[in-house]
Amino acid sequence: MISRKKVVALGGGHGLAATLTGLRNFTSAITAIVTVADNGGSSGRLRAEFPIMPPGDLRMALAALCSDDEWGRSWAEILQYRFTGQGELNGHAVGNLLLAALWDRDEDSVAGLDRVGELLKVVGRVLPMASEPLDIEATFEDSHGVRNVRGQVEVATASGRLQSLRIIPANPQARSESLQAIADAEWITMGPGSWFSSVIPHLLVPAQREAIINSKAKKILLLNLDTADSGAGEYAGYSPLEHFQILHQYAPELHFDLVVVDSSAAGRNELKDHLSTLGSEFLDADLRSSASAMHHDAKKLGHLFAHIEKEILVG
Repeated sequence: MISRKKVVALGGGHGLAATLTGLRNFTSAITAIVTVADNGGSSGRLRAEFPIMPPGDLRMALAALCSDDEWGRSWAEILQYRFTGQGELNGHAVGNLLLAALWDRDEDSVAGLDRVGELLKVVGRVLPMASEPLDIEATFEDSHGVRNVRGQVEVATASGRLQSLRIIPANPQARSESLQAIADAEWITMGPGSWFSSVIPHLLVPAQREAIINSKAKKILLLNLDTADSGAGEYAGYSPLEHFQILHQYAPELHFDLVVVDSSAAGRNELKDHLSTLGSEFLDADLRSSASAMHHDAKKLGHLFAHIEKEILVG
C-alpha cells in the first residue's frame, strides 16, 4: 500500500536518484530538490555555452521518478541515453539537451522541469536548489599544505581534510516552490550522495537552510556507504560520525530525528553513542547494492522507508 506521506528529498547525482527510486515505491507525494552546481561532463559543456542550470542531476532525478509503466520507463531510458561518436554531441545525454532547449527558449527553469515531468508522467516533482546555477569552492589541507578547490567535480574528487566549504554566489535566491515544499513536508531526507558537493550545499543556501531548520517535518539523514574505508576523494579517512559532524557545522540548529547508516559501516556504534546525546534515533540496516558495493540499493531503500513509517517515525 502506497503511503500518503509528503516527502522532500535533498541531494544530487546517483545518491539522490537511489533515494527517489526507493521513495517512488513508498509514496507518490515526493519533491526532489536538486543541487545545481555540476560543472563536469555534458552538464559542464552546456553550462559553458548557455546561461542555464546544469541539467545533469535534475535529469537523473526526473528519470528516477518516472512512472513505472511502459511509457515512463521508455521515456526514462531515452532521457538517460548518451550520444556516441566523434562530434560535438558525443557524451551529451538526451535529457540534458531537452532541458537546455526548454531553458534556452526563455522558459523558466521550474516550468521546463515540470514540462518534462509531465512527459515522463513522473511521480512527484523535481525542483532546483536555487534560482541560478552555482559554483562550489572548498579549502582542503593535506601534507602538501592548504589549497582552494573550485568546481563540483574538483571538490568531489579532492584529497585531504576539508577546512571549509562555500558556494558562489554566497547568498543565492532559493526557489519559492522549494521553500513551500519544505514547509509542507512531513518528512525531509538528506543523502546519500557526494557529501561536500551534493549534500552539504543544500545548507549553504541561507533561505533554504532556515526553511529546513524551521520545518515541522521529521528529518532523516542517510549516510553514505563509503566513508572511512574509501581510499581517495572526499570520503577518505572520514568516519560516519565525522561525516555527521561536518554537516552539523553548516547548520548547528538542524536536528535530525533519524540517522541511517549501513550495517557494514565501521564506526557506526561511535555514531550511535553520539546521537543518543542529541535525542536522535539511530538505525543501521543492510542497504548496500549487490551490483555495486559503493551504492545504495533502491529496493532496500524502499523497504527502509516503509519500516521507518511503521516502526520508528510513527504518526
